Amino acid sequence: MSPMEDTLLFSAGTQVVALVAIHGPNSSLVHPRGAVGIITRTPVDGESHYLIRFPDGFETSLRREEFDILKLFKDRLPGGAAAFDLEACIIYRCVVGSRAYGLETEDSDTDRRGIYLAPAELEWSLFGAPEQFEDNAAQECFWELQKFLVMALRANPNILECLYSPLVDKVTPLGGELLALRERFLSQMVFQTFNGYAMSQFKKIEQDRRNHGQVRWKHAMHLLRLLITGAATLREASVPVRVTASRDRLLAVKRGGIPWEEVEVWRRELHRDFEKALAGTCLPERPDYEAANAFLIRARREMAQPGRP
Repeated sequence: MSPMEDTLLFSAGTQVVALVAIHGPNSSLVHPRGAVGIITRTPVDGESHYLIRFPDGFETSLRREEFDILKLFKDRLPGGAAAFDLEACIIYRCVVGSRAYGLETEDSDTDRRGIYLAPAELEWSLFGAPEQFEDNAAQECFWELQKFLVMALRANPNILECLYSPLVDKVTPLGGELLALRERFLSQMVFQTFNGYAMSQFKKIEQDRRNHGQVRWKHAMHLLRLLITGAATLREASVPVRVTASRDRLLAVKRGGIPWEEVEVWRRELHRDFEKALAGTCLPERPDYEAANAFLIRARREMAQPGRP
């Protein structure tokens, strides 16, 4: 490995060769030295480990010196995984987080999320298609289309907000078709999922208050934001990602500028409003599974056409 290669940060989707044996629980051998895998998550700041996924679905963390790039070994390996260009397979990419919510400050990062459609050869291969790729250096995460659709049908807040983000970086014709279907993913399940996420955050905050006497104010802000967005989604049959009408008050919570007692009063008011929104919503009880399934099949067929990545 050259000094230059040692300093490179390889992106999610890069195919690699393990230079060490891969062990699992109880030190049992899972894969021998020379096994081929795919990077599915790059190192977080201050870390040096990549998450590598192998053809059988087993994942492990490896340091840079414990793997090499597959293309350097291709001439010596029989077969191997097909070449894979993640960017060419991305059908939709958007900005999420504070910038999409209208809650950005001077210190805010730019987080991107999106969808990739796995090439047919990767989908059909022993590797299978990784459900998601995370590039922590670029602050990006991409879900494979099938995984994304499943989570959208379950009314996952992060996924629905991705579909309705006001800041779109990339959308292909297939991505445009998906956006045209986004209302089909909305159902009364929004109440359970958004409320569930909010209550989970609330329990963590209460636990921190009991154990450490501190409040994670950023978590408190997002708890309130989820309740606001969830209620509006039930009323409008659309996900209003931006919460600029409540921006000043929410940012005051994030700064710890509002006493916890007042935040708790606001939380209870928002919960009651959420329940009222559920009682009056026009959203169906279940999302349109059939439309999502038909779109996935159509997308898979298109990706299998000659000339596709």
